[in-house]
Amino acid sequence: MGFADLSIAEIADDYSIPVEKLFSLYNQLLIADKHQKTRLALEDAKAIISQISSQTDLKGERLGG
Repeated sequence: MGFADLSIAEIADDYSIPVEKLFSLYNQLLIADKHQKTRLALEDAKAIISQISSQTDLKGERLGG
């Protein structure tokens, strides 16, 4: 498994989402809780970004909004 050059904190910043909300999404996706500065496994990063995108598309707004 490869690693993405992204951390939870960077994804939260990129999508203007509180880190706590991202950790909540990680729990929903059954991704092991990690430190917010840890580099993510590629599949984990793809899963969380996909989830953010789908929720944004459904609501017409960002998760942080």
